[in-house]
Amino acid sequence: MRAAIASRAPAMRRTTSPARVRDAVARWRAGGKAVAFVPTMGAIHAGHLSLVVRARGTGRRVVASIFVNPLQFGPGEDFGRYPRPIARDRRLLAAAGVDLLWEPRAGDLYPDGHRTRVRVPGLDEVLEGASRPGHFEGVTTVVLKLLDVVTPDVLWLGQKDAQQAVVLERMVRDLLLPVAVKRAPTVREPDGLALSSRNAYLSPAERAQAVALCRGLEAARESLEAGERSAAGVKRRVRAVWRGFPLVREDYVAVVDARTLAPVRDTRGARRLLVAVAAAVGPARLIDNLEWSPR
Repeated sequence: MRAAIASRAPAMRRTTSPARVRDAVARWRAGGKAVAFVPTMGAIHAGHLSLVVRARGTGRRVVASIFVNPLQFGPGEDFGRYPRPIARDRRLLAAAGVDLLWEPRAGDLYPDGHRTRVRVPGLDEVLEGASRPGHFEGVTTVVLKLLDVVTPDVLWLGQKDAQQAVVLERMVRDLLLPVAVKRAPTVREPDGLALSSRNAYLSPAERAQAVALCRGLEAARESLEAGERSAAGVKRRVRAVWRGFPLVREDYVAVVDARTLAPVRDTRGARRLLVAVAAAVGPARLIDNLEWSPR
């Protein structure tokens, strides 16, 4: 019994203090441990937990954060109603193996009179950036602040937010940040719907319609594998599927270079393509994507 108790992983610690995060990381480093970081806005689901599991599997210490970042929400968006099931989130992250959960206070990240912003021009103005002006400025600004405190060896991101990953990868390279950025695959429900905290907004009828996004991407993949050369043709296939789902209101369907996010006309014109989609279903704005490499 004593051996079993001694072998248990230490309980997850929680703090709101940047100084305590820095102290914990410094102690781990002094003991020869590397650190992996999983930033979240809470409303934890299996997609977030897959990032923790991958981070944990490397043998590193794992820091996760929960912060609903006001800077990345525009006027009229869902900042006020974004789900915040904090007790549940803590339980899930602890069970997944997080060593330290940082729950920053807004005043610590955005002190009175704060002005500094981080931008990645050319990548933050298209797709989500065009639909949600200022969104990525909020993302890059807060992530840089989080990285400055945690100073991880590895930052884990999800493929579902592919444009966010591209923007943050570019920021890390451009600012010479000493962190490796890794992506984990999108985690999906059995019917293919990408997991998202905003799925909680959907009624049963809307949830049934939300599969249009992944079904449209499946049709896009089929057309690409069948030899479709025109990006316009790929987009037509997605929209043809969506016509069977009347509750789905398109924001965009785009075929872009997966690295630069530049629009692609000929599907053979990029080493890697990203088919990115966004649509409103009821009160939820949902995104999804697929990456595809021409043969």
